[in-house]
Amino acid sequence: MTAHTSPAATARLGRRPGANTTRQAILAAARARFAADGFTATTIRRVAADAGVDASLVMQFFRSKNELFAAVMSVPADALTRFSAAFEGTDDGLGERVVRAFLAVWEEDARSSEPLMAMLRGAIANDQANEQLREFLQERLLVDASASRPADAELTLRVGVVSSMLVGLVVGRRVVGVPTLTGVERERLIALVGPAVQSVLVPARRATAHGGGAGR
Repeated sequence: MTAHTSPAATARLGRRPGANTTRQAILAAARARFAADGFTATTIRRVAADAGVDASLVMQFFRSKNELFAAVMSVPADALTRFSAAFEGTDDGLGERVVRAFLAVWEEDARSSEPLMAMLRGAIANDQANEQLREFLQERLLVDASASRPADAELTLRVGVVSSMLVGLVVGRRVVGVPTLTGVERERLIALVGPAVQSVLVPARRATAHGGGAGR
């Protein structure tokens, strides 16, 4: 007697014909899910169920929800990698590294800057898009920042402040076109904003401890 597999089970568990077809099905499901539920409430499992595939298959194409969201918004994965690299190494100079990486992703490469600018302009005009972009940037920062420090409410707050600072910088420089921001060289801007980001991301007590407790 030949075993029979139902079409529904095949849709749930089997691979779709062709990697590109599967990837597009996942992206379509993710796009609809992000639009309906927002970034935070969307999960890999829900996207997989909507696409009719296993969650593990989604992870084969996109290693995290961040990368899935970036793909939906057509942001190259290497843009996320470059930004994550800013958090490698010691806390010394972290603020400047973060600002430099952030501005590079938004300004240097059209492959990443164009979809990001589209996201930003959409966020300005649409409350739902605004919330998704904010959640995405904050979680992206939090994932990177928590790699070397405990992820608690304090770090979440600091990351939220930094993400607001960085988005505000891009809005002033690329969207509103504030003359003092558009006319300044990027390295000068990094030198000005980097220490402010540093002071928010790295608490003073931590910086003092790393410096040997000077003045104590």
